[in-house]
Amino acid sequence: MPAGITVRPLREADLPAADHVMRVAFGTFLGLPDPASFMGDAGYVRGRWYADPSAAFGAFHEAADGVGLVGSNFATNWGSVGFFGPLTIYPEQWDRGVGRLLMEPVMGCFERWKTAHAGLFTFASSPKHVGLYQKFGFWPRFLTAIVSKPVGSPASTPGWTPLSSAPAGEYDAILRECRALTDGIFPGLDVSREIRSVSARTLGDTVVVRDGSRLAGFAVCHFGAGTEAGSATCYMKFGAARAGPHAEDDFGRLLAACEEMASQRGLPRLTGGVSMARHEAYLAMLARGFRTDLQGVAMHRPNEPGHSRPGVYLIDDWR
Repeated sequence: MPAGITVRPLREADLPAADHVMRVAFGTFLGLPDPASFMGDAGYVRGRWYADPSAAFGAFHEAADGVGLVGSNFATNWGSVGFFGPLTIYPEQWDRGVGRLLMEPVMGCFERWKTAHAGLFTFASSPKHVGLYQKFGFWPRFLTAIVSKPVGSPASTPGWTPLSSAPAGEYDAILRECRALTDGIFPGLDVSREIRSVSARTLGDTVVVRDGSRLAGFAVCHFGAGTEAGSATCYMKFGAARAGPHAEDDFGRLLAACEEMASQRGLPRLTGGVSMARHEAYLAMLARGFRTDLQGVAMHRPNEPGHSRPGVYLIDDWR
């Protein structure tokens, strides 16, 4: 164990320090002139903590002048699927074993949740990152593209509504429909926590697309300062079309509905992530004008495709 380092769950009072460390760590790694400016007015830390404080962990360094936070890590529970990150460490503490310490409680979360398939997004060009996660049983699979497009003035897309406009009495029923849709893609996949967190914390909205009475697809979107999107972007954190013969068409309608919602809210950019293993979904996004801004590698545990496979029309990126 690195000398003077202890790991414990993050408390709300720790969040400003954790946010600062996250920005400086990523900004330094990426070579930004002002590392603390990373992500602008967007952020990961607060949203991940509020979604599940019991799955957020900090590393603290005890020194003569007090105890300071030097790193953090977050686990996310999507039913049978889980992922973690961002795992970030203050640059002065790099290469001292802090990352390994922050992995241990996250692995405990996956064990407690009985996670069937776990993963993460990391820098494909960094042997150090890939090597650390391999020690915990994660293996690199396919590239994940973070894509975006400018929001135009799209034509009206029939059959979609924002979840925020649904009658209160229908909310739980819609969540059950979303859960059934994702279960049809990968058994036990459930993003109800994401949907509820977005609603409860007003982080954005969830787009619901129907074909008659049938739920054809849905997308959990962030927008606004302090969210994972920031104030000028609509970020599709998760989106999926129902598996089956209409999946391609339903996915196209879902993307169109997300762009229409972004346009209605005056957001000039639409962004999301897609695994290149889901090559039909990736190509569908390129055909709609999305272009790659960043790409990383998704690492899986066990070394299996999970829901990242051909024929699946799904948006996520595990960052």
